[in-house]
Amino acid sequence: MSIKLNNKLITLSTANTSYQMKIDKLGYLFHTWYGKKIEATDDMSYRISSIDRGFCGNPYETMDRTYSLDIFPQEYSTFGNGDYRADCIQVVHPDGTNVLDLKYDSCEITRGKYKLKGLPCFTWSENEGESLQVNLSDKESGIRVELLYGVLEKYDIITRAVRVINNSQNTLKVKKALSACIDMVDGDFELIHFHGKHAMEREFERSPLSHGKLVLESKRGTSSHQQNPFAILAKKGTNEVSGECIGAAFVYSGSFIIEAEVDQINQTRLVVGIHPEQFEYILKTEEELILPEVAFTYSDTGFEKLTHSYHDAIRANLQRGKFVHAHRPILINNWEATYFDFDADKLFNIASKAKSLGIEMLVMDDGWFGERYDDTKGLGDWNVNEKKLGSSLKELSDRINAIDMKLGIWFEPEMINEDTNLYREHPDFMIRVPDRKGVKGREQFVLDFTRKDVRDYIKAMMVNILKNANIAYIKWDMNRSLAAVYSAKLDAKSMGEFHYRYVLGLYELLDELTTEFPDTLFEGCSGGGGRYDLGMLYYHPQIWLSDDTDPVERLKIQYGSSFAYPIGSAGAHVSASPNHQTMRITPFETRATVAMAGTFGYELDLNKISDKEQEMVKSQVNEYLKYDELVHEGDYYRLTSPYDSNRVTAWQIVNKDKSFGLLSAVVQSLEANESNIYIYPRGLDETAVYEIAGATRTGRVWMNGGFLIPRIKGEYESFRFEIKRV
Repeated sequence: MSIKLNNKLITLSTANTSYQMKIDKLGYLFHTWYGKKIEATDDMSYRISSIDRGFCGNPYETMDRTYSLDIFPQEYSTFGNGDYRADCIQVVHPDGTNVLDLKYDSCEITRGKYKLKGLPCFTWSENEGESLQVNLSDKESGIRVELLYGVLEKYDIITRAVRVINNSQNTLKVKKALSACIDMVDGDFELIHFHGKHAMEREFERSPLSHGKLVLESKRGTSSHQQNPFAILAKKGTNEVSGECIGAAFVYSGSFIIEAEVDQINQTRLVVGIHPEQFEYILKTEEELILPEVAFTYSDTGFEKLTHSYHDAIRANLQRGKFVHAHRPILINNWEATYFDFDADKLFNIASKAKSLGIEMLVMDDGWFGERYDDTKGLGDWNVNEKKLGSSLKELSDRINAIDMKLGIWFEPEMINEDTNLYREHPDFMIRVPDRKGVKGREQFVLDFTRKDVRDYIKAMMVNILKNANIAYIKWDMNRSLAAVYSAKLDAKSMGEFHYRYVLGLYELLDELTTEFPDTLFEGCSGGGGRYDLGMLYYHPQIWLSDDTDPVERLKIQYGSSFAYPIGSAGAHVSASPNHQTMRITPFETRATVAMAGTFGYELDLNKISDKEQEMVKSQVNEYLKYDELVHEGDYYRLTSPYDSNRVTAWQIVNKDKSFGLLSAVVQSLEANESNIYIYPRGLDETAVYEIAGATRTGRVWMNGGFLIPRIKGEYESFRFEIKRV
């Protein structure tokens, strides 16, 4: 059993880690350990310091001035009971007070995984792991909080989620409700997080923690380009292969907060959950509020182990559908080739050329519907513009299919333009505060996905499209943030539920469509990587990584994304040069090298590239097909960082039996009379013999002695070397 009760100790254990809590003498639930594996009889509460700190309140039940919730490590911190640090829950009672004093009631262990109604989460069988429910209650108010824990032993994953239940006779107002709290009583920590902006997402940043709070957040209604809902709490000095670290990945796609706080006695608290700003949930008698899941993992051997745990668990126990472990078609997207200027003939010409080069699918991007001749109108009118296209969608799909190519299309279902039939017929479908102009982004507004009638309307149009043509792929885009929210179907008291209900509505529609069309590959997108999170990866096997297609910029984007998210979940394309975002000129092969660290495709006009480059496309397609399974199932290694002073950024993928791999590198800077550059592979069998670039040596020699990069011939040159066990 992975979960054991020993008197007042509750210990959760995976293959290599343990998580422990203890019910103390007053009924409070204290967090005592998260780290290397221990025995269930090892009571780690001895590490809790009991000293009279002064100005730290004491519960009324004790006369002990050394006992204070303000300094004790807690499993789920509450507001108003004497703990002044970052709290997890705030509830306003009918009399206006907000005190909540949660104490232990009971717990139960079940085989398999708990479920979260309406929310994505990890799943596993009864043979893979267990779940724990710890029930806390506030006797005075009738609030019951169920702490949910899941233990996925094989991958060292521990999940947490929460249900808040109103067992009182009163209507209560939940002002804040987070999903998880971890208290560390010692350690000098840094917080590693992944900030960014549109077209430059998930940039790696390492911030030392000092007294006070470091806050990562999105208040945009989406997980956002600006901060990703994933962070790593790491001991100072932790690197890829050594040191302690804890990963926290939020399985949610809306506004979020991650707070790290160092308190007065140098203890560190990490809390994760839905952002409390713009959140206020009315909880009537016997109603429940279900909070999203957080997936934790611990490593004492650096970031690499943490990454492998997440990648394996996400692929095996979060992502769903036939495409997770199957080949996904190599595609050509017409966006950077044509933008809005296309018709069926132009698309067919691109598809024909792509077919001759081995590419398997054409994706028709924005501009095929309504009066969508530019990005100022048409969103919401999901009917084929046959005048522009010069054919029906079925005729186009049949034409594409006839040359043995698949057809995919772009949707932005959550959006609306004012210049549309949808807006003229249903203006209330759009999110806008009455008597105010609203906030535009790219000339578009957001549909009210808290409303089922709106979701059903959009779904009906999408289903009509999908059932009348052979569509193999959908790119699901979302190109603006939420602002000035209002719903005509929510009363004033419930308007604080909008952001949460919007995400639930989105999940419901995605679940319905992916269930109804299991043979259609769904790719997520939000201006590229603005909603790159575990919530969306539950419904989408892959997400468009970034609107930035520049390969040199992508080195950083792919590097940061790889810490938690499987590289096969990243849509990655070879684009034109000079690049459309940066105007940088890069070699054709380098663009392919970078794109092969993801789900591979192209985004350029193949009819405008040289004969030599067309031959290179053929070669790249064949090469990627050889690496397809490796990318989607193998272990990923960050060998060098694009943020360091290395002249080369290098990475590696190795299959599970360590028999085959791919070593890739991109030169970022040149120097005269260049010095030697050695790349040190990892993850090989030390005693096995491997061939790299025609040379054979043991894994031990390669990993310790390194591989000498060939003489550099030009700017941004790249290298791809197979690793074969012989």
